[in-house]
Amino acid sequence: MNHVSYQFLAAHRDGPVEYVTLNRPDVRNAFNEEVIAELTAWSTEVAEQARRHQVRAAVLSGAGSVFCAGADVTWMSKMIGYTEEENLRDATAMSRMFAALNSLPIPLVGRIHGAALGGGCGLAAVCDIAVAEQRTVFGFTEVKLGILPAVISPFALAKIGRSAARELFLTGARFSADRAREIGLVHAVVPAADLDDTVAGYLREILSAAPEGIAAAKALVQNIFDKSIDDATPLTASVIAARRVSPEGQEGMRAFLEKRKPSWSA
Repeated sequence: MNHVSYQFLAAHRDGPVEYVTLNRPDVRNAFNEEVIAELTAWSTEVAEQARRHQVRAAVLSGAGSVFCAGADVTWMSKMIGYTEEENLRDATAMSRMFAALNSLPIPLVGRIHGAALGGGCGLAAVCDIAVAEQRTVFGFTEVKLGILPAVISPFALAKIGRSAARELFLTGARFSADRAREIGLVHAVVPAADLDDTVAGYLREILSAAPEGIAAAKALVQNIFDKSIDDATPLTASVIAARRVSPEGQEGMRAFLEKRKPSWSA
């Protein structure tokens, strides 16, 4: 696949897996307007490729010693001079970026190391599967600057819940990778030497599962988690009924009964 040219991202495809790397190591992969625009464009491109069955998983990482340290100092200095209307436009663009990453119809796997602070924690939150190197430092640090983790809050709350958010949003305290796993922000914590192998293990699991089934399961999580049983029941019944009669569902069940691998299995 030929990517558009990015200034602050490095993207490449390896078989059915798309890899994207935040590529501003000199500023610890911090966000600015250009990074936000490029990640939004990348998400749009990859979502379209996924719908054409050309990509089945994506891995998000950071170049250099840090995954993502939050907001760029230069960008922050511009914000100070912005009007409220300009800040609203700026924050809306960032919110759309996180929403685009969050709604990719394929699994987004985070390869997290060094630090994930502020918006970096937001990136961890929109990853379906997040693998962290054991020395990684996390933090919703915005209140230390007199602001707050507003744009990332819907995604962080869906991942870590209200109790952890009340502690970590209100203190801005930094916390360990083990604590991040404890609250559900990440799913695996490993030594640096095992980071890539652990990501690869998750990718093998993903590639052995049905692509359309994964997309439907991801949508199910987002559509059902805050609904009552009564409201969820007709939705869950209808989606499983549709999957059972779909070509992919039929192939998967037949493959199981015939003791063979399904057509999509890597």
